[in-house]
Amino acid sequence: MRETELKAVVPDEETCVQRLLAAGAQHVAEGRLEDRRYDHPDRRLTMRDVVLRLRVKRIGTSSTATLDLKGAASFESGYKHREETSVPVGDAAQMSSILHALGYVVTRAVDRQVRVLQFGRASLRFERFPRMDTLLEVEGPEEAIEGAILASGLPREAFTTDRLFMFVQRFEARTGQRAAICDEESSGSYPFSVEDA
Repeated sequence: MRETELKAVVPDEETCVQRLLAAGAQHVAEGRLEDRRYDHPDRRLTMRDVVLRLRVKRIGTSSTATLDLKGAASFESGYKHREETSVPVGDAAQMSSILHALGYVVTRAVDRQVRVLQFGRASLRFERFPRMDTLLEVEGPEEAIEGAILASGLPREAFTTDRLFMFVQRFEARTGQRAAICDEESSGSYPFSVEDA
C-alpha cells in the first residue's frame, strides 16, 4: 500500500469536526492508538528512514493490533509518500516479546486519543497527545486530500509533510513546555529522544 498524507495543527478540533460533518464527512471511529517503533540498538532502520511499528488500536471495549513496515518517505508535489505493509497481530504482547528476542528495542512510543472521519476517499484522523498540539492527519489520493482540507476550514498552508518531531519542536518553542507524545513522557519520564518521533 502507498500511503500519501499531510498533517496540520488544529486550533479548535470541535469546530473543525462540525465543519467536516456539515460538508458530508462520516464519523468512523473514536478511541486510542498506541504505537511502539522498533529498531536495532544501532538505529540502522532509522538511519534508512524505515519504520517497524507495532500498533494497537483500542476502540470501545475491543482492541486490534498490526505489525507495520513503512519504507523511506519520498516527497513529491508537496505530499509525503511511503510504501507500507501491514499484517494483523493476534497478541501484541507476544509479538513484542518476539521482536525483543530478535534483538529489536523500542525506540519511540506514541500514544494518542483519536477521532477518525471519512470524507469521500480521504481519511481524516484527529490526534490528541498527552501534552502537545492536536494534529489532523489527512490520507488518501491527492485530490481527495485537497477536498478534505478545503472542507475542514483550516488554511491550506497549515498542512505540511513535516514529521511528528517537527511538530513537537514547534510546540516546545512556542509554549516553553516539554511535549509529551506518550504516556511515559506525560508522567515526567523521557526515555526517548525527540528525533525518534
